[in-house]
Amino acid sequence: MSLPPDIDPSLIEAHPHLRVVFGAGTVSQAGILAREMGATHALLVTDAGLLAAGHAEVVRGHLARAGVAVTLYGRAKENPTTACVDDCVGVARAAGADFILGLGGGSSMDTAKGANFILTNGGQMKDYWGVGKATQPMLPSLMIPTTAGTGSECQSFALIADNLTHQKMACGDPKAMARVAILDPTLTLSQPARVSACTGIDALAHAVETAVTRKRTDLSARYSAAAFKLISENLPRVLASPGDLEARSRMLLGAALAGTAIEESMLGAAHSAANPLTAHFDLAHGHAVGLMLPHVVRFNGQLESAGAHYQQLRACGDASTNGKPAEALAQLIESLMDAAGLSRHLATCGVEESSVGTLAAEAARQWTAQFNPRPAALEDFDRLYRAAW
Repeated sequence: MSLPPDIDPSLIEAHPHLRVVFGAGTVSQAGILAREMGATHALLVTDAGLLAAGHAEVVRGHLARAGVAVTLYGRAKENPTTACVDDCVGVARAAGADFILGLGGGSSMDTAKGANFILTNGGQMKDYWGVGKATQPMLPSLMIPTTAGTGSECQSFALIADNLTHQKMACGDPKAMARVAILDPTLTLSQPARVSACTGIDALAHAVETAVTRKRTDLSARYSAAAFKLISENLPRVLASPGDLEARSRMLLGAALAGTAIEESMLGAAHSAANPLTAHFDLAHGHAVGLMLPHVVRFNGQLESAGAHYQQLRACGDASTNGKPAEALAQLIESLMDAAGLSRHLATCGVEESSVGTLAAEAARQWTAQFNPRPAALEDFDRLYRAAW
């Protein structure tokens, strides 16, 4: 499968040390690629759902045929914690793994990257909270996403929650970047409808937030715009026709490009507001981000510069909004949430209005808040939650 003709091929050359392999059936190259990176014993990190779907066994087979021994870790969980990483590290150490392969959504890939930090550099995850704190080389790794969501395969960060405080720690280091990412859309066909919806909305939020952050660059803006085009045009197709492989492939590519944009420009207030909702009310991350995103877009749109950046995203020029790009974009996001069957109101998601103060205080402390184009203080998050409630 070739790149869509409207996508610049240079965009998949995300980083000088990351090779992106894209197309239906490319998962069959996993073993050969692992051997090229010197793998003799791979730790395959995945989750129970992918074990049941048979994807892990397929990948294990490709590795085995290439002469790579495999130890399977199939206990990755949504929103991985430090305890999850420690559990994975124990399995890897016992096996003597010299290679890491993350198979699944962001949770599996984050667990794999987190384990790589501890395996090679020791200590605890909190020691790597921030950027560039690993002093020793890390194991080569391969990432294979099975959802068009986080774009973690194109990022050097592992997002791990402290098991006690629930604080999400972004642990990044160039050495944690995968050497190869395989984007095979056939692996996304088995997703339940709700997973496709939540991960697709998450990918859309990545494209939208990276387009306006304080760290935004001309390069990140190219990734954001290309990702937004692919995701906004193809998420409705995937929702309506789950077996549409072309739409699935474009979604997977869009999610990867949005993930690359995150690596360049970080995220903003919608993600800061989403994390406490997940921690306290178990709201799926993609749902939480999508629910808060229109309100954050309207909030940011009061800045002329943010409005101009929103205007640059494709499909934001709805005349019914009287030339207000932020409002046009917010309405588009809301329409996609409706198409995905995801509630747009906190009240219908089991969130108690009395919790808004606590949620706002935690959101204001989230690390992505500092990159939002418009400063967002506690009282701003309070208003955002109340608007969404």
